Amino acid sequence: MGRGRAKAKQIKVARKLKYYSPDTDLNRLQQELGSESQASGSSDPYDNEPDYSDYADKYNVDDDDEEDDYTQRES
Repeated sequence: MGRGRAKAKQIKVARKLKYYSPDTDLNRLQQELGSESQASGSSDPYDNEPDYSDYADKYNVDDDDEEDDYTQRES
C-alpha cells in the first residue's frame, strides 16, 4: 500500500524522458564530431600496428602435417 503515488511519479518521469526532445544545436554537434575525427588523425586504429607478415612467413607451422607424421609413426 502507499506505492501508488511513487509509481505514478515514476511513470510521469519515464513518459517525460521518452517523449521530450530538447532543442538540439545540430551545427554545434557537427562541429564537435568533425573536430574529433580531424584531431584523431586516421580513423583506422590498426594503422600504427607493426608489420608481422615477415614473422608469419618465417614461423608459420602447418599443424596438419605434424599430425600426419605422428599417425604414420604409430602404424
